[in-house]
Amino acid sequence: MERRKFIGRGLAAAGAGISMLTAMNGSAKSVTSKGYFSQDGNPDYPAAPVFKLNYAPHDGMFAAHAGKVFVDQIRFMADQGFRAIEDNGLLGRSTAEQELIGKTLAQLEMTMGVFVVDGGENWKVSLTTGKTEFIENFVKTCRLCVDAARRVNAKWMTVVPGFFDRKLPLDIQTANVIEALRRGAEIFEPHGLIMVLEPLSDTPELFLRHAAQTYMICKAVNSPSCKILYDAYHMQRNEGHLIPTIDQCWDEIAYFQIGDNPGRKEPGTGEINYKNIFKHIHQKGFRGVMGMEHGNFSPGKEGELALIRAYREADNF
Repeated sequence: MERRKFIGRGLAAAGAGISMLTAMNGSAKSVTSKGYFSQDGNPDYPAAPVFKLNYAPHDGMFAAHAGKVFVDQIRFMADQGFRAIEDNGLLGRSTAEQELIGKTLAQLEMTMGVFVVDGGENWKVSLTTGKTEFIENFVKTCRLCVDAARRVNAKWMTVVPGFFDRKLPLDIQTANVIEALRRGAEIFEPHGLIMVLEPLSDTPELFLRHAAQTYMICKAVNSPSCKILYDAYHMQRNEGHLIPTIDQCWDEIAYFQIGDNPGRKEPGTGEINYKNIFKHIHQKGFRGVMGMEHGNFSPGKEGELALIRAYREADNF
């Protein structure tokens, strides 16, 4: 009951209180029959409306309201209308915690977004070298990911091929990465899993930095288990021209991530027109996960409520 009380206050502050929903739909009961989710399945406690796109918060994003326990945060996310999560560090969690997350998501009918294929070599020179030890570690980590994905009913996993090898020609490095990814695809394909390659902007040392480069690599790997993770924050920093580039790479994009620039916070805090981008993606028929891989612009409960308002505004297209 206590959780319902603070959620009710949060929803009111975010502009989506119970009385408003009832007025829109006639009654609390009709709210739940028109795309809303209720507290604990009880139509007397309707939660917020579901978003048009499937935005996915992460651990810590709503800790001020829900506490530090991730599954409690997941329940709060569901009450706010979010129907997915992502968890980059899932591989570092215990088997028991992974299973608890999976059980919680199943109970709430939520989707698991990406976690990272992380064997400890994503932020160093690795797959670009073609060296056996790096490829074997990548393959080993992919196998571990199959088990983790099963526990949480995940479908997508982020892959970062590491840094440039300055001693090798670029085309040789590209061929080495393609070969490694083909090995990973062989592991994931039988399970219907997808590794999504993420071009990043964190440092110029990263091998994978541009959408067109990632598109070419996916075509070369030629597997339904190797696609693009298009993070608009990184792509705005590296190349801009977001909507045309999304269109050019559309048939290889399986996952999106969000973050405004500068600052890498929620939509509306920077220069990216996310309302237009979300509308464009929605009109093209994308119904997958949109990972909220950014921080909160402001701290505490007020910052969390401001984040929810920002997504309500950007999703209002």
